[in-house]
Amino acid sequence: MTLAAAAQSTTWTYVDGDWHEGNVALIGPRSHAMWLGSSVFDGGRWFEGVAPDLEAHSRRVNSSAIALGLKPTMSPEQIVGLTWDGLKKFDGKTAVYIRPMYWAEHGGYMGVPADPSSTRFCLCLYESPMLPPTGFSIGLSPFRRPSMETMPTNAKAGCLYPNNGRAILDAKMRGFDNALVLDMLGNVAETGSSNIFLVKNGQVFTPAPNGTFLSGITRSRTMSLLAESGHTVIEKTLSVREFLEADEIFSTGNHSKVVPVTRIEDRNLQPGPVAKKSRELYWEWAHSTGKA
Repeated sequence: MTLAAAAQSTTWTYVDGDWHEGNVALIGPRSHAMWLGSSVFDGGRWFEGVAPDLEAHSRRVNSSAIALGLKPTMSPEQIVGLTWDGLKKFDGKTAVYIRPMYWAEHGGYMGVPADPSSTRFCLCLYESPMLPPTGFSIGLSPFRRPSMETMPTNAKAGCLYPNNGRAILDAKMRGFDNALVLDMLGNVAETGSSNIFLVKNGQVFTPAPNGTFLSGITRSRTMSLLAESGHTVIEKTLSVREFLEADEIFSTGNHSKVVPVTRIEDRNLQPGPVAKKSRELYWEWAHSTGKA
């Protein structure tokens, strides 16, 4: 066994009608997805006996497939059912990442666009501990989020993530955990891996969706939970300066749900009460509605 294989956490993959243990080899050098990037995915989470918003993640992977020119072959209900079936294979102690995926095997005209009839599906489940809510640091990235005219930003597409990756790597080289990424007009879009919020004078703000980043499922859920609890949540165009002058900053995303930002550039921040409340509200909602 190679070092890379040994480092893999417990993994189960459903493909072509059956479950297989481990990081299953699925594509070859002539697969369209390997050389031209025609893949989409989504990310759900199982933790503490619940899998919140699993149906929404299952619907979105199908929408992403259509946006990239692929043909979904599984219904959201089938994806949900397979997920709960696969989760039985884990020991129930460690959080599990839930990743349904579609990709194209063949290309269409001159091989460039995906051939939708060659779309394949897999569901990969693997142990992945969630980050503790102790917070993380962000630095302003020199790299920007693309617009709809330049990339398929209306899909959770694999081809978008090398740009996110270089933003995070650049931030880490400068001593930060993550990156604050702007859109092409210089307004704040998101971090390198999650949506972002700020709090100022008791009001909660988050960048308005403008086609450059995905309005995340956890983001939307957090916004609705905060609004129901009496907080004002405002979507608007936000500048870097507004984040630098915020009372608190926190992020939302599928991987670890709600986590505070404790440093932005050279300014330290304490985890704030709204971030704490947002996380508490999310956990309470997840355990009241998730399937145990």
